[in-house]
Amino acid sequence: MSHDIVPRIPPNMPQVPPNRFTRWMGRTFLRVFGWKIVGTLPDIPKLVMIVAPHSSNWDGIWGMAAKIAMGFQVRVLGKAQLFWWPLSPLLRKLGVVPVDRSSPQGTVEQAVRMIRQSDKMWFALTPEGTRKRVDKWKGGFLKIAQQAQVPILMAYFHYPDKVVGIGDVYYPTGDMDTDMAAIRAWYQPWQGKNRGTV
Repeated sequence: MSHDIVPRIPPNMPQVPPNRFTRWMGRTFLRVFGWKIVGTLPDIPKLVMIVAPHSSNWDGIWGMAAKIAMGFQVRVLGKAQLFWWPLSPLLRKLGVVPVDRSSPQGTVEQAVRMIRQSDKMWFALTPEGTRKRVDKWKGGFLKIAQQAQVPILMAYFHYPDKVVGIGDVYYPTGDMDTDMAAIRAWYQPWQGKNRGTV
């Protein structure tokens, strides 16, 4: 893996304060295990980023290493039960926001509110909603993007080539069935760790 594996950070996307040491740690971690980041980060201040296929807890490790290596800020929702000391301060520093997942509508509303109230916000989630193979993706990410009036960045894992990928930006049409079919078709080539494609 070359030393220039990390995409350029465009000026309008949310970034963490510069820290050469943590970025070096993220890059070194990926390099040691043979992983690379491919793609171009869009110069968009607000968006919903979806990541698939999600089939292993390792996805979070490679995804977090890539995030640290690139130095951008992304928010994710985490189970409120995870927020206990000493884990809570670390999770918040990593961009995890507590949410009560027993109320799906509340989750959408919380995410939309966060995006609307921010000047810059990348909000990430896994559309499958679980590590198990599912026939139907959850539509929350489309509802969030539509209600917040932001595009969707499609990111992916491709385990055969050890890739964390930054894909296309998708602008929802307002027709959830059409949007879901188009997005799932885009993800067909990418393979997760514990199962095949989406």
